[in-house]
Amino acid sequence: MADRLTQLQEAMDQLCTMFVAAFYYIERHHDLKSFGPNDKIPDLKADQPKEVETLDPETFHAGQLELARDLITKEQQIEYLVSTLPGLDNSERDQLQTILDLEEEIVAAEAQRMEAVRERDEVLRRLDGILGVGRRPQ
Repeated sequence: MADRLTQLQEAMDQLCTMFVAAFYYIERHHDLKSFGPNDKIPDLKADQPKEVETLDPETFHAGQLELARDLITKEQQIEYLVSTLPGLDNSERDQLQTILDLEEEIVAAEAQRMEAVRERDEVLRRLDGILGVGRRPQ
């Protein structure tokens, strides 16, 4: 699993992509309306591609609602990731103490590993002695 900062960066990238997709959806499927008395909606010629594919109001609103929910969900995921990062709750001294504690655990684990290696070597030496006695001379 990726570290928290990588997860946060990926979530931010996804949020930006979602924003672009939402803008595209709204820009591509909005209803054609004029906002002022001088505004005119141009007539399209037969060979011109449609710039806007107007959706019925219910479908358009449902799409907007789904996009908004997705954006909110992603934003909440980002907030959670940010809350798990060390920050104001963990001072530099606390973080240093945590590192020192982890280093002590590593030293203890290494000592246990070395003891296990010594025990293994001793057992192998005794086993070789036992097997050596039981072998027939060649």
